[in-house]
Amino acid sequence: MDLRHLVADRRFSPEKLSKVNLFESERMFCDLYCFEPGQEQKLHGHAGSDKVYVVLEGTGRFRVGAEEREVGEGGVVAAPLGVEHGVKNACGARLVLLVAMAPNPGKHPAACASKT
Repeated sequence: MDLRHLVADRRFSPEKLSKVNLFESERMFCDLYCFEPGQEQKLHGHAGSDKVYVVLEGTGRFRVGAEEREVGEGGVVAAPLGVEHGVKNACGARLVLLVAMAPNPGKHPAACASKT
């Protein structure tokens, strides 16, 4: 059994948002994204993957497509494949997100197809 701790595994950097990988497979990944105030994940999209953000701590300003909204602790935001998305910590406190994505864009589709 793989076991991680959402508080103990948090990492912050004064330079840029920190991504802490919790779990990864050929099919998905699950990370913690840790933002200091003012840090952001710039707008981007994924042609073949869906992404889900769960706000564990703080408040983030999320943009998915043309819609932008502030989301606090306990909120869940979905970014469907092909839709531009990003998040910014515009508040004065830290922001911690649990992020999952499937299929895993970091894995080559041919490698996924060849594994059973």
